[in-house]
Amino acid sequence: MPLSNRSTDPDAPATVIRTAGDSERGSASLEFILVGLLMLVPLVYLVVTLGLVQGQSLGVEAGARHLARAVSTATDAADADARAERVLASIADEYGMDPSSIEVAIDCRPAGASCPHAGAMLHVTIAARIALPLAPPVLGLERFASIPVEASAVQKVSRLWGGS
Repeated sequence: MPLSNRSTDPDAPATVIRTAGDSERGSASLEFILVGLLMLVPLVYLVVTLGLVQGQSLGVEAGARHLARAVSTATDAADADARAERVLASIADEYGMDPSSIEVAIDCRPAGASCPHAGAMLHVTIAARIALPLAPPVLGLERFASIPVEASAVQKVSRLWGGS
């Protein structure tokens, strides 16, 4: 009688061969789920964090550019202050930034009596800190679990600055 192969001979009796590893049957899917979750959670956290950093970076960059443009085209110091406040409020609202964490530095070159002055180069620097997601505000950890972002912009002040 020739040897039968179950895959080619439909009349061959079904035999069950037990191996030593049958006690672990089905554990591969459990291991895949466990390892998948352990890898997926940090990956999702990283993607969310990078999204926050990118959004805040765009916010400080746009804020510096718009603030320099608004201040340099103002007619006088009072108009420049009002424009600066509106720009900062708009940027903080649009990009979801904490207004208390935004630091603004305005500098003029060449240095003059007051900044800004007619014909000067206006340098605006905006810095902010991005709190990492899920960082607990306990024992000052939110200060250490934050990422600083900073942007600068330069704009020439109108030669008609302060002139009526």
